[in-house]
Amino acid sequence: MGYKVAIVGATGNVGREMLNVLADRRFPVSELVPLASRRSIGTEVSFGDKTLKCRDLESFDFKGTDFCLMSAGSAVSKEWSPKIGAQGAVVIDNSSCWRYDQDVPLIVPEVNADAIAGYTKKNIIANPNCSTAQMVVALKPLHDAATITRVVVSTYQSVSGAGKDAMDELWHQTKGKYVPGQEVDAKKFPKQIAFNCIPHIDVFMEDGSTKEEWKMVVETKKILDPTIKVSATCVRVPVF
Repeated sequence: MGYKVAIVGATGNVGREMLNVLADRRFPVSELVPLASRRSIGTEVSFGDKTLKCRDLESFDFKGTDFCLMSAGSAVSKEWSPKIGAQGAVVIDNSSCWRYDQDVPLIVPEVNADAIAGYTKKNIIANPNCSTAQMVVALKPLHDAATITRVVVSTYQSVSGAGKDAMDELWHQTKGKYVPGQEVDAKKFPKQIAFNCIPHIDVFMEDGSTKEEWKMVVETKKILDPTIKVSATCVRVPVF
């Protein structure tokens, strides 16, 4: 028995990695459908030893689809996840769009797999911010053995987390340090990222923390324990 799986955002870096993971783990797929925006229709992606062409998200009929992996950003997920879920597919969303919705379970399988039962309310499952996911896996056994009351955490995150443009900016700024006339100003980041560390990931909140730091606080409470106090500092560092 296999499952019909759709991937929205299949041409992006994360979408392509989803394809690789499904193939490497030999997930029982009977049909894999890569989906993207109209400008990417026909773009080829690899799935194991197969080459598949992307189809149009807007015209695709999700009836009969078992799972839909969403990796096309919050705006796309906000519009399409409810529509896809209403057609019967279970949506697993990689964006931040549904993480804080009380009717959508926020899942890290090693930590709160039992909470997945709540997906039936909207047919949507959310996964957390990358920093939160790693942290709660480490905290879970400690919390089970001796209840954690407070966490102080610092993260040092590569520019790849900010996308291809950020990686290009780091590359060109680094090269510009050694090649006269090829200096590059900061565009993707508020300051030069090459040879620098910037404690500013996402936007600043009213309390002075960044949204990345806020995510770690709120998501840890939802996944692990609502009573845990979390103090987070998130820093962008100049590695790819």
